[in-house]
Amino acid sequence: MKWRSARRSSNVEDRRGMGPGGGGMKLGLGGIAAVVVIGLLLGKSPMEMLGLVAQVQQQAPAGPQAPPAQANDEASQFIASILGETEDVWGAVFEANGTQYTPARLVLFSGQVQSACGGATAAVGPFYCPGDQQVYIDLSFFEQMQARLGGGGDFAEAYVIAHEVGHHVQTLTGVSARVNEIRRRGGNVEGADGPLVRQELQADCYAGLWAHHAQKRHAWLEPGDLEEALNTATAIGDDTLQRQGQGQVVPDSFTHGSAEQRVRWFRTGFETGDVRRCDTFAAGAP
Repeated sequence: MKWRSARRSSNVEDRRGMGPGGGGMKLGLGGIAAVVVIGLLLGKSPMEMLGLVAQVQQQAPAGPQAPPAQANDEASQFIASILGETEDVWGAVFEANGTQYTPARLVLFSGQVQSACGGATAAVGPFYCPGDQQVYIDLSFFEQMQARLGGGGDFAEAYVIAHEVGHHVQTLTGVSARVNEIRRRGGNVEGADGPLVRQELQADCYAGLWAHHAQKRHAWLEPGDLEEALNTATAIGDDTLQRQGQGQVVPDSFTHGSAEQRVRWFRTGFETGDVRRCDTFAAGAP
C-alpha cells in the first residue's frame, strides 16, 4: 500500500509511554488544601471541586519532558496519513451533501488510556468514544491481529482505522444517538439482526467507501491489499471469534456481525463508493 502519498493529519495525539492520563500536572497536599479552601469560599462542595481538578489533570498537557521514544516513527506517520485521507474523503462526501465534516482526533496510547467514555486497556482493541469524538488505538493491537486473529497488513490496519472513523461519522449524522436511545429505553440492541450489528456493519461499509475514494485519489493499493482487509474482516467476525473462543456460534449475542456480513458490507462500500448504499438500517436483513 503506497500510503506515503496521502496528506498527514495534524489531529493525532501521541500518548504512548505517558500512562493512562497522558501526563499533565500533579496536585500536592498543599494544592489539595487550597482547592478545598477555594471551594468553601465559593460555596462549592470540596469533593466537587477536587473532582473537577482531577478531570483537568487528566486532560491537561504534560509539562516539559522528553518526548516518547516512538514519536514521529513510521507507525505514527502511517496513522497520520490514513487519518488525513479519511478527513479529505469524508470532507468531500459531507460537502457533496450540503454539510460540513468535523474531523475526529486520534489518540495513540500504550497499555491503558483515559477517555471521556472511561478508562480502557489495550485489551479492548481500537475504539471510538463519542463523548470526546476521539479514536483510541494501542498499536500492539495490530501485532495481535496478525499473530492471533489471522489478519494484518498495512491496508488491513487502514481498514480498522477507517472503521473507527466510520463511528465518528455516525456520531455526526445522529445514527449513534438513535442506537443509544434504543438501549436507554431498555431495548435489545444485540443479535445478528439487531441495531448494534447494523451500526457496526455500516461502519464497515463506510470503511469500504473510504477505501474506494482513497484508491481513486491515489491508486495506492497493491496486489494483495484488498485481500488483507477482507481477511481481517473475516477474522474479526462475531461467528469466527465465538467459534475460536467458545467452540460454538450464538447469533443472538452478535455485536459486530458475522464474517460474511462484514466482508459483504465492506465490499458494498468499496465497490460503489456511494454513502446511500451503506444504509444497513434500511436493509431487510443485514
